[in-house]
Amino acid sequence: MYVTVLGQIARDLVLQVARIPDKGTAAPVRERRETLGGKGANIAVGLAQLGVPVALLGVVGDDLAGERVLARAGADGIDTTPVIRRERVTTALIVDLVSDEGWHYLEDIPDATLLTEGDVEAARPVIGQADAVVIQLQQPAAAAKRAAAIARQGGAKVVLDGVSDDESILDLADVVRVDHREGELFTGIRITDEKSGARAARELLKRGPGFAAVAVEEIGNVFAWDDQVLTVPHGDEPVVDTTGAGDAFVAALTRALLRGESPETAARQAVAAAGVTVGRLGGRPDLGSPDAISGTPSA
Repeated sequence: MYVTVLGQIARDLVLQVARIPDKGTAAPVRERRETLGGKGANIAVGLAQLGVPVALLGVVGDDLAGERVLARAGADGIDTTPVIRRERVTTALIVDLVSDEGWHYLEDIPDATLLTEGDVEAARPVIGQADAVVIQLQQPAAAAKRAAAIARQGGAKVVLDGVSDDESILDLADVVRVDHREGELFTGIRITDEKSGARAARELLKRGPGFAAVAVEEIGNVFAWDDQVLTVPHGDEPVVDTTGAGDAFVAALTRALLRGESPETAARQAVAAAGVTVGRLGGRPDLGSPDAISGTPSA
């Protein structure tokens, strides 16, 4: 079992404060974390924590930040050989401001840190030989679609996370996961409750994938496959920061489906992984081991 993840790689700066300061004022920082981030990297970290061999394809700059995030990824057990170090480019930066009222994002993601079709073609061996390829759709549509096509040609399971400007990529997908906004963009259905979430999930299946997961705010996640629909509500875990919940979700879902788990089990493990992640600060998963999401006590 081997997975290749295509997606964003960034330096992640997380700052927790009591409140976002008003104009012309300051606020003390309760907690600060700096680590590897970006949705693609977070998914790869989650897979590695769950014991899945994983390679990461994305772009960093040739600066010190790029060197540091790649070192962190390597320490996490991720194969960073496919990562592109773009010359004279600044590595992406994401700032996550978490206050008692919620979170705010600040992003500096230079265009040059996004994958091109040429980058994807150069990585054909690591994409084509994978058992599953996870494609984070914040990447340009042309690059994402090329990756999906290569993965499909190689017989890999294609897992899409997010929404693309080119909806035809759904024809190449086995699995798609969207939050409620992304689901609305893909399907044109306003997602406000379990019923509309189910409609959106069924609509996604009509576009090509065999398994769809749609998040419904304040309720949970709706899953659809074959003629089945399953809603798994959010757990009762205390929520510290929702950043990265979707990334942990995708990592656990991909692992479960690759292992041949039933759709119901895969769905519940994905939601459990998201629940573990929202209880801590920042987007970096801390799944620990497969036992953390299986309901099985650790040995």
